[in-house]
Amino acid sequence: MARLEKLLEMAYSGNLRALGRLLTLVENPGSEAVELLERLSSRAGRAQVIGFTGIPGAGKSTLVSRVITGLRRRGYRVAVVAIDPTSPFSGGSIMGDRLRMQEHAADPGVFIRSIPTRGIKGGLSMAALAMIEVFDAMGYDKIIIETVGVGQSEVDIINAAHTIIVVTMPGAGDDVQALKAGVMEIGDIYVVNKSDKPEANKTAAYLQFALEKEDIGRRESGWRPKLVKTSAVLGQGIDPLVDAIEEHWRFARNTGLHTEKVKARRLLLAKMLAESLLSSKVSAAMEVHRTLLEEAAASGKGLFRAAEVVAREAASMLLDKE
Repeated sequence: MARLEKLLEMAYSGNLRALGRLLTLVENPGSEAVELLERLSSRAGRAQVIGFTGIPGAGKSTLVSRVITGLRRRGYRVAVVAIDPTSPFSGGSIMGDRLRMQEHAADPGVFIRSIPTRGIKGGLSMAALAMIEVFDAMGYDKIIIETVGVGQSEVDIINAAHTIIVVTMPGAGDDVQALKAGVMEIGDIYVVNKSDKPEANKTAAYLQFALEKEDIGRRESGWRPKLVKTSAVLGQGIDPLVDAIEEHWRFARNTGLHTEKVKARRLLLAKMLAESLLSSKVSAAMEVHRTLLEEAAASGKGLFRAAEVVAREAASMLLDKE
């Protein structure tokens, strides 16, 4: 653990390369990652976690970049965990850090890390949650999660973020209707981006009506969801959006929502860690009993009994490890 101690010491002193290595460590969980998270947990729990989600093509990445600038002007250190679609061919992230880093690359107060969805339908991965813990412990004031949009697990983002921002755009009426049963219901703040385009006022009026009817929007502890119009490309509406983010943060701290969300995030991370541990043992047990499984699958006989054998083997491996 001497290497871990050294990395932590360097990261606490502001060494960004050491911070990057810690993030890589939790991206590939193992005993060292678990030890790291245990050490960091007492220092984490102070940052505001802000989730950006919504319709693909609504300009979330550009908007996030503008919000980073707005938060930096107010003196905050900002970290971003960007969930990128995974390439079906290489398995790697399609967008990557470098495209997103261009505007903020020279700013030591901003750290952006992209991670692939890895086939989890856009939902938050264990790595994303672990990275939030790392950034939080390292003293970042605002941690932004940018999701891929449609298809993600809304439950995950609700548990992980204090403040959820749902981004849409003019002319997205059908998409909004299709999403009402999912992501459109979970926002604390709604943004009509690309507000310089035709139909922006119509889309904003529709969303305002839906908010007033309480068809959409989260109302935890009495919060009334906000609606903001922005044009990220033109830099319009960014200050009102940052004001709304700050207002929700004050609300979260005053009502105790802040600590509830930290607890929910950690419970979700613990669940994912446990599932990952069990899954790895099942995979190992399937290798041990591969011949049995393949023969059963080919003949159509005894397959489910073979599955029971695999489950018992996996449980035995887990207990042996203990």
